[in-house]
Amino acid sequence: MSEQARELREQVRERYAQAAVRVSTGAVASCCGGGCSSEVPDLTGGLYDEGERSSLPAEAVLASLGCGNPLAVAELREGETVLDLGSGGGIDVLLSARRVGPAGKVYGLDMTEEMLALAQANAEKAGATNVDFLKGHIEAIPLPANRVDVIISNCVINLSVDKPAVFAEMFRVLKPGGRLGISDVVAEDQLTAAERAERGEYTGCIAGALSFAEYRAGLAEAGFTGIEITPTHEAAENMHSAIVRATKPEDAVVRRELPLVSSTEGGCCG
Repeated sequence: MSEQARELREQVRERYAQAAVRVSTGAVASCCGGGCSSEVPDLTGGLYDEGERSSLPAEAVLASLGCGNPLAVAELREGETVLDLGSGGGIDVLLSARRVGPAGKVYGLDMTEEMLALAQANAEKAGATNVDFLKGHIEAIPLPANRVDVIISNCVINLSVDKPAVFAEMFRVLKPGGRLGISDVVAEDQLTAAERAERGEYTGCIAGALSFAEYRAGLAEAGFTGIEITPTHEAAENMHSAIVRATKPEDAVVRRELPLVSSTEGGCCG
């Protein structure tokens, strides 16, 4: 990993650690959801309804730093195993846990100790017994191959400094026939990397966003099929919060059983 990548990863970790501390101490703040600084836009688009929010601990809602609601399209079913990449304060983990029921399982993966502590406290307040929070990086998921039915993520993949590794890891841990239901920020194809950076910070979910074409190509290279990227609302000029769907083919062969990088050495996110 380059020194620049390490610095970006540390900036992401620091910002989300600060957000967790603010929520834990009663000072409302979010990053991709607006509030870490006046320069960070509100990307959520109001996609969590009042019924969802009111059923959760207040701290889980306040720590929701995403750009959408991946559960709106994940179509979770009773008994499924779900992985939330960059689980933050746990809002999507807790909502998923209710949908998959006692026979299901939900893993939340985050690299930030402060967020993991907050999420665990929220799970205890919610009485969720079918959840497990893991410390690690989304470029090196600490789960065996073919473990989960569904991967969700809320405005986190844009923060990674090694997106091909993220796509490969998602493919690895999904069961054959497994699927993605992801919210992320995606740039229109004509924007250069420099133009994306002009529109917002890397830690604010803007500068590191892939274009629509880059996102599709990355998922296809990892082996995914049925790729759909649907814009939901504007995150910045010519950049959009979007829902990403894709499927791991039923006949897929996983070439590696374990992450190439240990969870203490990899990239981000959370």
